[in-house]
Amino acid sequence: MLRDFLNKKIIAKIDRPKNSVHPKYKEIVYPINYGYIENTISGDGEEIDVYVLGEEEPKDYINCKVVAIVKRNNDNEDKLIAIASSCNKIYTKEEMAKEINFQEKFFDSIILTEEDL
Repeated sequence: MLRDFLNKKIIAKIDRPKNSVHPKYKEIVYPINYGYIENTISGDGEEIDVYVLGEEEPKDYINCKVVAIVKRNNDNEDKLIAIASSCNKIYTKEEMAKEINFQEKFFDSIILTEEDL
């Protein structure tokens, strides 16, 4: 199902803006905007989560394009990576991994792009 979002434009609802603190784990500070796609369901029964790269300001909503899936091998919830529409940068998998490592370092995960599927 997540693969259906690859290369699609979405609007991410940001519930953890850049520089905010995780509501349960105070040691996790979000260096990027993080949110979800409204009216969707993920493996954990909540909306599909999205890491949003390329937007330097905290925002409530961000227009973006989904470029990758974060496949978690030790969790029931995979996530998406999207690039803000205002950003012209093309991210490599390594750059994406570095951007999301603040949270993904706690999981056994890999980044999958369209070329991998």
